[in-house]
Amino acid sequence: MRTTATVVLGGLALLLLVANPAAAQEEAHAHIGHVMEAFPPTPDGGGLLPTALEEASIAAQHAAFAARDLDDLDNIQTHAAHVLHAVDPDEIDGGPGLGFGVRQAAQGVADHIGAAASSDGASDNVQVHAEHVATSARNTVERAERIVELVREIQAATTAEEAAPLAEELVELTEILTTGKDATGDGQVSWRQGEGGLAQAEQHMRLMMDGEGLG
Repeated sequence: MRTTATVVLGGLALLLLVANPAAAQEEAHAHIGHVMEAFPPTPDGGGLLPTALEEASIAAQHAAFAARDLDDLDNIQTHAAHVLHAVDPDEIDGGPGLGFGVRQAAQGVADHIGAAASSDGASDNVQVHAEHVATSARNTVERAERIVELVREIQAATTAEEAAPLAEELVELTEILTTGKDATGDGQVSWRQGEGGLAQAEQHMRLMMDGEGLG
């Protein structure tokens, strides 16, 4: 949004367009709100990141159920399907997830925080932490895509022996949707590519919001 101002020079009135910093900041903050507080397309209208975290928790829970009895192919495949519903409900009809999916929610986080950073008047604080959040969110999307592939492999398995190692990998992948992964072996999980997960995205969203006075 812009406001107008009239300036008189040599008796000539000039109408100038003046950028409205407050309105520009409001645009960035609106996208931050979509990530953390409210985004109408989600099942309960909640923020994209809380939705992603809840779906990831459901996925991890059912991955653990799948690996609880690695000698039972039916058990593995049943709960792998439940994982799939929480990760990408477009891939399967029905399940215990919210119906939005980790993949879509995490992609939404990356998109909206990117829009916040590119808004006119976005602060340095928003731009710096947006990179951290978006990178962690994109890591999560990539992991979600691998989970979809892995579940397809599990569903194609014909024996428990074939499905068991896939179920164990499913447990690891669903856990790091949230926790991220120490890819460098330095004992820490950063926001960087290949490491950060939803927890790191949330951490940097909180830092961003504190810096904007939104905490």
